[in-house]
Amino acid sequence: MEKKRGHVLAVPYPTQGHITPIRQFCKRLISKGLKTTLTLTTFVFNSIKPDPSGPVSIATISDGYDQGCESPYTIHEYLQNFKTFGSRTIADIIRKHQTSDSPITCMVYDAFIPWALDVAREFGLAAAPFFTQSCAVNYVYYLSYINHGSLKLPVEDLPFLELQDLPSFLSVSGSYPAFLEMVLQQFTNFEKADFVLINTFQELELHEKELLAKVCHVLTVGPTVPSMYIDQRIKSDKDYDLNIFESKDSAFCISWLNTRPQGSVVYVAFGSIAKLNNVQMEELASAVRNFSFMWVVRDSEEEKLPSGFLETVDKDKSLVLKWSPQLEVLSNKAIGCFLTHCGWNSTMEALAFGVPMVAMPQWTDQPMNAKYIQDAWKVGVSVKTDKESGIAKREEIEFSIKEVMEGEKSEEMKENAKKWRDLAIKSLSEGGSTDINIDAFVSKVLNK
Repeated sequence: MEKKRGHVLAVPYPTQGHITPIRQFCKRLISKGLKTTLTLTTFVFNSIKPDPSGPVSIATISDGYDQGCESPYTIHEYLQNFKTFGSRTIADIIRKHQTSDSPITCMVYDAFIPWALDVAREFGLAAAPFFTQSCAVNYVYYLSYINHGSLKLPVEDLPFLELQDLPSFLSVSGSYPAFLEMVLQQFTNFEKADFVLINTFQELELHEKELLAKVCHVLTVGPTVPSMYIDQRIKSDKDYDLNIFESKDSAFCISWLNTRPQGSVVYVAFGSIAKLNNVQMEELASAVRNFSFMWVVRDSEEEKLPSGFLETVDKDKSLVLKWSPQLEVLSNKAIGCFLTHCGWNSTMEALAFGVPMVAMPQWTDQPMNAKYIQDAWKVGVSVKTDKESGIAKREEIEFSIKEVMEGEKSEEMKENAKKWRDLAIKSLSEGGSTDINIDAFVSKVLNK
């Protein structure tokens, strides 16, 4: 009788920044011989309308908001409904596969939904939470969790961190209670899982990984950048191919980049969620117009641009667009630096492509990522903000861009960026740290 291969059910938190890395991990598992099924909430599934012929199977679950939500809800209400409806519909998927040729043998679930471990154990499955933030950030949150939401400075084992470097949920006391509760609940049962998966690579955060390894079985399984951009071991893995946001400007912006000199363009993008206020948008616009730039300004942010800015942009030298194919942009030789909000996915992409960064963090884990970009990995500069207003002034933004593009330490930053790119590639290559960790995970799934 032919041995049944392992089947992993992957359950991301239903936002783009969480769906993408878990889906990419699924592609790695498929290349190792496992079957994978990714769950999407009904609302996200209907919004994306994913191609059913893709390598990763898709199943729908409910978070209680299948038609979206007309009235606003609190994070706490959403998480409670997701637990109620999600646990029931995930269990239905597992039961459905029990009599099939490929029963589910393992669940990989987003760390934001720790109740998924209980569902997995109910059916005797192997289980692993997937953390979409860095080892460093997760360790700081863990320390806060075991100290009932508080954190003393200096941070244990990370003494170089100052108050402004901490995730905003911790640095601004009492400002985001619901979000703080959400990130801390990730640790309610994580030590009971078979593994804890983190979207980073060991060489990047060796010390931080070892700190977490003292309290749980950590496997670093990143970077989750499509294989053909980095190690090229999975020939079919060319892009993220499951986007909530459509990019209609893709072909045009790449052809435009191809006309620009090597290393000459400042790429500016703040992800899918971060919002700048009108004053900050004006300061940023005044700074970047002194460079050749490509700036992604979402529809919801465009009205914050200074009056007349779009009309006066030099179209030969600069480009403003609503969305961009970020992988293609960052891998283009015209990009000289990435002015970023320092979301973890964007940070990992820049590191994987060897692109130095100008850090303008906004909230959540971004201030800590910015600290590491500047002081630990030395691949960029963090823009100083005005202490009273919290605004990054145009002079500081312009200064930081010049420092990265042509300053005294510019070459050192570029060399360091290349070093981290090489280590990222090595980690994913056969016998590399990430490859070994994924093999260990696969072995556990197959032997469950």
